[in-house]
Amino acid sequence: MPRVLSETDVADFRERLCEAAERLFAERGPDAVTMRQLAAELGVSPMTPYRYFEDKDDILAAVRANGFNRFAEALETARDSAVGARNRGKAAGEAYVTFALENPHSYKLMFDFNQPHVEKYPELVVAGQRAQKTMTGYVEDALAEGLMTGDPGQIGMMFWAAVHGAVILELAGMLPPGGARALQGQLDATLMRGLRPEA
Repeated sequence: MPRVLSETDVADFRERLCEAAERLFAERGPDAVTMRQLAAELGVSPMTPYRYFEDKDDILAAVRANGFNRFAEALETARDSAVGARNRGKAAGEAYVTFALENPHSYKLMFDFNQPHVEKYPELVVAGQRAQKTMTGYVEDALAEGLMTGDPGQIGMMFWAAVHGAVILELAGMLPPGGARALQGQLDATLMRGLRPEA
């Protein structure tokens, strides 16, 4: 008879399983990873992961939600630590690049995979929305200070696309180390100039 698991036991195992899954999913792609392989990574029986997750898609959703939340927290902390819209935007952009380069497995799973039936995973939906909001928050700061004009959602997507492109190029080895950070700063300044209100 299996022992009764405490909430701490459950949380600890889920965390360990998600850490192993994040690495394997990023290295091989989710389709190439089995529940049996995940169990073997942790040295448990093939059925053990099913005590904690419904299936592999459930694990992938948990891994991605965790990534989006850690990403959002990094950007929120950076934005909150700076004074003035320009500095908040700069801090958020730098935090974005830092997170992506320090957590390439998480970053890849967050943005390279589109899970069908995402509505089955409300925690993932909420985490993704939180992450997206970080890309409009500092734009709203700049709009409020009169540094730019336009729709905050659309502008946030422009900045997001720019920094994401720079990060992907460095992760793919098409920019030298530090290239994404340098390019992000240039892109940020260029977009900001182009969005200034007309005098």
